Amino acid sequence: MSLFGDGLDAAVQKAFTRPAPKSAPARMRYLVKQLKGTKAVAELLGISQRQVERYVADQAKNPRKDLAARLEHEVKKRWQPQIRAKARQRAATTGGIVIDTRARLGYIAPIGTTDEDRLRHLTVALPPQSAARLFEAQEAGAGDQQLKEIAAEALKEVYFQDNGRRAGQLEEVRFTDIEHLEFEL
Repeated sequence: MSLFGDGLDAAVQKAFTRPAPKSAPARMRYLVKQLKGTKAVAELLGISQRQVERYVADQAKNPRKDLAARLEHEVKKRWQPQIRAKARQRAATTGGIVIDTRARLGYIAPIGTTDEDRLRHLTVALPPQSAARLFEAQEAGAGDQQLKEIAAEALKEVYFQDNGRRAGQLEEVRFTDIEHLEFEL
């Protein structure tokens, strides 16, 4: 599970104008339509082509827990791509993104400053450039560690340095022990 990647996806999914299909047969039909065939869906989900056909024909309705999770994930990943793209574009150009987190945050700074990391609950509006960097990295296949570094850099600029008005000597923000993380567009 990718904490940052899933958080960004959840924020974008809030922009959907229609709910994604809920039942397993409806989700399966949607994937078959998107991937243009039952064979591709079977390979994607790791099940037999015949099982996919059973769901499409409403003969099977209740998938195993692991299959239900994969099915939901794959449908939501493909649902309303234009709405998803517009939401990301809006966040990356004008709106920015809000990060709400409870984590251990601190920073590395010159000797003699208070750099001790401590548990903090922050809700910070990040500028569009930060949202753009997060979404670009996610689309390029960045892992959680890289997304965490981008978020930490954005928190350094916005929260700790107040956009250049203080803590100019600050070198690096530590962002660890994440208890809660949520993004909002």
